[in-house]
Amino acid sequence: MRFDALPSPADRLAIAAVTEPERAPDAFMTAPVGAREDAMRHLLQTAADAGVGVVATRPEGDVERLLGQAWPFPSPFRVTVRTVALADGLDRIEARARRSLERMGLPRGEALLVSNAADLAGAEGRALWDRLKSLKDRGLFRKIGFCATLDDGPALLARRLEPDLVQIPCNLLDQRAATEGVLAELKAAGAEIHIAHVFAQGVLFAAGESLPPELAGHALALSRVRRRLAESRLDPMQAALAFALNLPEASAVVASVASAAELRAVLAAAHAPAPAIDWSALALETPAARSLGQAADIRYRINSAA
Repeated sequence: MRFDALPSPADRLAIAAVTEPERAPDAFMTAPVGAREDAMRHLLQTAADAGVGVVATRPEGDVERLLGQAWPFPSPFRVTVRTVALADGLDRIEARARRSLERMGLPRGEALLVSNAADLAGAEGRALWDRLKSLKDRGLFRKIGFCATLDDGPALLARRLEPDLVQIPCNLLDQRAATEGVLAELKAAGAEIHIAHVFAQGVLFAAGESLPPELAGHALALSRVRRRLAESRLDPMQAALAFALNLPEASAVVASVASAAELRAVLAAAHAPAPAIDWSALALETPAARSLGQAADIRYRINSAA
């Protein structure tokens, strides 16, 4: 009798390597150049060994170059690339997307995503989308799509443009994309869905004094969430990943990691038994959730919070 292997949570994890000094002072920013490549190589090998299949990138900073120097061989990763702003012009968007592939040493990418879905709603939105379709038709990217927030009307955009992939925030504190049916609408439109901001931009891990001003008024509600998690014997990372990985519409859950150690913590939390808990009781009220969506990234270090 033959038994199929059970799917691993790592199969649905995507990683976004970050090198900002607030998140990665030891692994990347203060290390010599060779050591930075070694740290990235260790991170990617850890991901490959665990079965992580997707790496999400963005054009800012030095991450693309570091990735290009550090891929394991053969590389098991499918790589998503994000565009620069439409304000830079269509030619610049295309040139930078090509440059992203060159910097990473890739003949083609898994997906090219418009970084700001609002760019698709403006006067040049159709021309921008046509430019992405052209790059897909030429074989440079297998899929095209966009990154969106709820305020962008992603379901309407998906029905109009028929993207292959949509990246959208949804997390334990701001569950609106799930509860308001947006994820279901995106899936019905045929889009693959990648869940972003799974750690609520660090808010789950931040103490009250670390909250940005726009969230300071919600410190009590956040403290209540952490207390409920503690009563359920859940740490914030485990809860955040369990919620996101159990969203039926999600094809991938994007976790930002700054080191192999952070990735190991994420993997351990993802493989923990799924808790029996009422997720809806942990969501912030809508005004607080909207504030969370507009908050600046706290960049709290995951390995300090795990």
